[in-house]
Amino acid sequence: MLSVKNLCVKFSNSNKYAVNDVSYEINSGECVAIVGESGSGKSVTALSIMGLVQNATTTGSILWRDLELCGRNDYEFQDIRGNEISMVFQEPMTSLNPLHSIGRQIIEAMHAHKEIEKRHAYIKVLELLKLVGLNNAEKRMDALPHELSGGERQRVMIAMALANEPRLLIADEPTTALDVTVQAQILSLLKQLKKQLNLAILFISHDLNVVSSIADRVYVMKDSRFVESGKTRDIFNNPQNEYTKELLNANNMEDKKSEQLSAEKLLVVENVSVPFVLKKNIFGRAKEIFYGVDDVSLSINKGECIGVVGESGSGKSTLANAILNLVGYEGKVSFLGKQINLLKQKELRKLRSQIGIVFQDPYASLSPRMTIEQIVGEGLEIHYKKLSKQERKKLIEQALIDVGMPTDILNRYPYMFSGGQRQRIAIARTLILKPKLIILDEPTSALDATIQAQLIDLLKKLQKEKELSYMFISHDMRLVKSFCDKIYVMKNGKIVEYGKNPVIFNSARQEYTKKLMAAAFNFQ
Repeated sequence: MLSVKNLCVKFSNSNKYAVNDVSYEINSGECVAIVGESGSGKSVTALSIMGLVQNATTTGSILWRDLELCGRNDYEFQDIRGNEISMVFQEPMTSLNPLHSIGRQIIEAMHAHKEIEKRHAYIKVLELLKLVGLNNAEKRMDALPHELSGGERQRVMIAMALANEPRLLIADEPTTALDVTVQAQILSLLKQLKKQLNLAILFISHDLNVVSSIADRVYVMKDSRFVESGKTRDIFNNPQNEYTKELLNANNMEDKKSEQLSAEKLLVVENVSVPFVLKKNIFGRAKEIFYGVDDVSLSINKGECIGVVGESGSGKSTLANAILNLVGYEGKVSFLGKQINLLKQKELRKLRSQIGIVFQDPYASLSPRMTIEQIVGEGLEIHYKKLSKQERKKLIEQALIDVGMPTDILNRYPYMFSGGQRQRIAIARTLILKPKLIILDEPTSALDATIQAQLIDLLKKLQKEKELSYMFISHDMRLVKSFCDKIYVMKNGKIVEYGKNPVIFNSARQEYTKKLMAAAFNFQ
């Protein structure tokens, strides 16, 4: 189906190759995976197939069913993109149009390649949304992307990619934003489609557990080159390259929970509910209300890390937004004894330097018009105006070093980095203000296992040195088990179970909690 030979990609603003002499093949009905750390060149390799690499020189051969793709222009790609070859991108929020409903966007993908009646298009979209497991698909077709969780948006992207029944599906980190239970469903779906439609899949991931369950063959990528390749079972059972061994070992998370906990309350959430008005009557009053968060109470002590876990759409991120006073809510949120929603604007601004947040989608949270220096140092401009230019730059450079990024990137822009690198930049932006509490909303979902371990080490080190507290929102039960002191399990906007880490993982009472853990550790 696809034959790539001696592919080289070099960006105009770089002296190094993003992809260097890469060759591989994909057969009909086969799943081939490319794995490696963020920045290794995986996504650039995939984008080259679709002719989507900009400001770069591409050489070599990309042969699609006897048709040479290398060197073709956008017009020549029209019949191929989204039709014969389709792609699921890494970041669903930036791939979806924020002004159009998800149903309209999937129909648009179909109309681009074939004529279809409105009624038939509606039925097809509904089938696709149900196929990828979107809850209440009939009611959600008219929803805008921002009304969906990260995992739900990713499912919409997969539905859109399948709309025209492509021969090759390029899946660039397709399960990054998904919780383990939905991840298992999506992988099962892809395997089923591969078998039924004889679909070829190029699967790009940093998650070796996922790759082991779906790929027929694996290519391991490091610093723009393939360092090892072979059948999946051979790579996982008998790796030859030291880098491959390092990636496999990185999946074994060590226990990094706090040793001593303070009894001093930092954050207290009491009976918080977040209502969303679905329908209004002719007088503009709420007729139908949906509670994204329903009567939730929790607390975080000084120096403590709590984990908030649950499937996508369970209300985890909505709860975080309520704590930050970013959405209207009912109930009470107190930080250091002060009720947040009663504070005046000046007091609230001062408080915001003490509560930081790292969002799930790093590309959407970083301004594409600002340099890395401006992004990381933005908080200093607001909260530490008296700093000299040299002092400010020194703090920015140190923040980048702390998250494992080089200091020579200050004048670059977010689009020049991989998903994992952008997330590290987002974390540096939060850490630079030295907050007392950091809300981590899926902070490692876009990162490979080795970088995950490094960031967890960094966060725990800072927690110990600065007595930092964390609210760790995640669907990765491995990380939650190794990192969090207390765990709150959310389902449908409610806390269904909570307790200390060992109690939850050793003797969970709720079937839902057991289901989450079984899905996570069965992947192991």
